[in-house]
Amino acid sequence: MAPANPVPYDSTPESAPIPSAGMQVGAAPPAVVRSGGPEPVSQEELNSWRRGFTPQAEIWNGRLAMLGLSVGLTVLLVARLTGHAN
Repeated sequence: MAPANPVPYDSTPESAPIPSAGMQVGAAPPAVVRSGGPEPVSQEELNSWRRGFTPQAEIWNGRLAMLGLSVGLTVLLVARLTGHAN
């Protein structure tokens, strides 16, 4: 018989629990609370401009990548629509 509450596990595939009768297949794993983990930050801190391997830098990296992709696609679309047929 499976335990009522599954044991929390790492995100590594080899430590993933085997689904039992009490668990839904494809369901999100239970939250793992670890001491010394990341602490929640405020919106001002999260949106601050930080360099290096920080969560703030990754957020800005994603935002700027989406901006660049959008500008690039817009330029291509406008060039196609205004281009002259040879």
